[in-house]
Amino acid sequence: MQTRRLVLGALAAAAFSSSIGAAQAAEVTLRVHHFLPPVANTHAKVLVPWKKEVEEASGGRIAIEIFPAMQLGGKPPQLIDQARDGVVDIVWALPSYTPGRYPTAAVFELPFMVSTAAGTTMAVQEFYEKHMRDEFSDVHPLMFHVHARGVIHTKKPVEKIADLEGLKVRAPSRSIGKALETMGATPVFMPVPALPEALSKGVVDGAVIPWEITIPLKIAELVDNHLVTPGSRGLYTSVFVLAMNKAKYEGMPADLRKILDDHSGMHMAKWVGKVWDEIEAPGLAKAKASGTVRELSADQVEKMRAVTASVRGDWIAEMNGIGKDGAALLKDADALIDKYTQ
Repeated sequence: MQTRRLVLGALAAAAFSSSIGAAQAAEVTLRVHHFLPPVANTHAKVLVPWKKEVEEASGGRIAIEIFPAMQLGGKPPQLIDQARDGVVDIVWALPSYTPGRYPTAAVFELPFMVSTAAGTTMAVQEFYEKHMRDEFSDVHPLMFHVHARGVIHTKKPVEKIADLEGLKVRAPSRSIGKALETMGATPVFMPVPALPEALSKGVVDGAVIPWEITIPLKIAELVDNHLVTPGSRGLYTSVFVLAMNKAKYEGMPADLRKILDDHSGMHMAKWVGKVWDEIEAPGLAKAKASGTVRELSADQVEKMRAVTASVRGDWIAEMNGIGKDGAALLKDADALIDKYTQ
C-alpha cells in the first residue's frame, strides 16, 4: 500500500510538473475564470475541450489555464469586469448578472424566444457580429451561446399559471423576472451557485433553470416538481459570453490571434450549442426518477405567451429609449433563430 501511494504521488507530481513546464514553454498563457465547479458541464464539456483544441492547434505556443468556482476571487457578476480590467485574461460569464448593462443581448432572454440551444446559440453569435459589437467594445468576445430552454422547478406542484401565484422563484435575468411577475410569482435574483442554499433555507420556493445544471446543483434532491413548456419556442434562455481582455488579445502575435479566432466565434458556437442540447438528458432523467415532470398544456402555453407579451413591449421601449430600433432588432433576432434552427 505504501509503495502504491508513493507511485501515485510520483505520478501526480510528474503530471503537475509537466503542466507547469508546458505553461512555461508557451509563448502566451491565458487564464480563464468562471463561477461553476469543475464537475459542471461548462467546465468539463466546453472549456476543457476548447483549451485542448486551441493548445493543440498552436503547437503548444498557447497555454490555457482554467480556474473554476471563482478561484481567482470576486463574485460571478464581477467576471466581465475582471476580463475588461485585465485581472484575468478570459472569463465565461452571464451579461445578465449586471442588469441594464447589455440591453441588446437581452433580446434572446425574452419570453418564448429560444428554440434549440444549437440554433439559438448560432443566432446569438451572428446577432453579435451584426448588432452588439458596440455593447461589448470594452472586451474581446470570443463566443456567445445560450443554454437549452429553461424549466420551472418548484417545491409545490405547478400545473398552470395560476399555481405560480405568490411563489418566490429564482430568476436569472430582468426579462424573466418581469415574466414571472406577470404570472403572479415574486422573482428573486441570484447567481446560480447560490440556489441550492436558497432552496434549502426557504429563501425561494423554486427556480427557472435548464435541466443540465440541475445535476451539479442537486436540484432534484431539493424540489419534487418540474414544469416543461412545450412548443417550437421555450419559456426562456440565458445568454453567456466567453470574453477576453482586449489588450491581451491585441498583444498576441498575429498568427496566434488567428488560431484563437479560428477556434472561437461561429466555429465554437456550432459545437457548443449542440453540447448544450445533448447534456439535458441526465437532468431530465434524474427529475423523472425522484419527482414529477409535467408538461404545460397547449392552452396554458398560449395563455403564458399572452400574459408575458408585455415583457417584449418593455424591451422594445427600452431599446427605443437608447436610440435603437427595438422592433427591428427583435425581428432580426427572431429571424436568425428560425434561420439556424433545424
